[in-house]
Amino acid sequence: MDNSVDKQEQDIFVSVGQGEQLYLKRISRRQDGPAILMAHGVMANGRIFYSESGKGLAHFLAEAGYDVFVADLRGRGKSWPKIARGAEHGQTEIICEDLPALHRHIRRLRPDAAVHWMAHSWGGVHMSSSLLRFPDINADVASLVYFGSKRSIGVRNLNKLVEVDLVWNLLARIAIRCCGYLPARKLGLGADDETDKSHQQSKVWAKQNPWTDSDDGFDYAAAARRLSLPPALYFAAVNDPCRGHAEDVKRFAEESGPHLARLRLLGKAKGHWHNYDHVSLLTHPDAARDHFPLVLHWLSGNFDKIISNF
Repeated sequence: MDNSVDKQEQDIFVSVGQGEQLYLKRISRRQDGPAILMAHGVMANGRIFYSESGKGLAHFLAEAGYDVFVADLRGRGKSWPKIARGAEHGQTEIICEDLPALHRHIRRLRPDAAVHWMAHSWGGVHMSSSLLRFPDINADVASLVYFGSKRSIGVRNLNKLVEVDLVWNLLARIAIRCCGYLPARKLGLGADDETDKSHQQSKVWAKQNPWTDSDDGFDYAAAARRLSLPPALYFAAVNDPCRGHAEDVKRFAEESGPHLARLRLLGKAKGHWHNYDHVSLLTHPDAARDHFPLVLHWLSGNFDKIISNF
């Protein structure tokens, strides 16, 4: 990679809903390269993809020549207003309004560029759902890369019992009844907060309920059988017992319908440098030399260079 050209960073705000503003951080060395839209998961924001010191996947891709747009979804990160009591938006709004608005904005800036979508954790569920709901956007996305993305949790272990059944399903509901939203940052549960609606909707899907929208009944699973998603690379981490377990990631890929898919398990036994977890598969200092190069192969269309290993 040519490190002689400095990266550029830009703050962008995109209007949605009733005057709400979505934040996009644009990171690029060259603004004529292929574009990438990145989306975070629940109780998170776009900082999972970059650090202020220039580390992370977003900077890695910018240094490789990509024009990277990292989103803070509604109410998270630098998006405005912040989630608080009375916030009514949830995952339906992310799927139907936020992601389409972000994609359209990137298209206005880069009308002739290839656009790829990338996500961490539940962000992959939001992205696939949006693509299945809007065939015109689906046809306009070149490829997908997901890190630890699963829609439902089928594994049974102690971590699932504590993190999901106790904390997410029970204690989080108590906190929401007290505060009107989930104050995940204050409680030390995550980097950002969640609305009551987003928590309710994601909790229902995670229990292996049908992949349908609670607002209008849209059947995403049926749409997946009719419409082929873009080529998708799914990463899972060996040391991820419940938030993105390999079996749950695999089931998400399978229920997403017939599409070109590769599944990579990141662990020493699979030839990787570390037994990564749900966060370190993106944030570990060695990721840029270990598995991020696989992302470059995928984005460039070299799908045959990546073999599924789980």
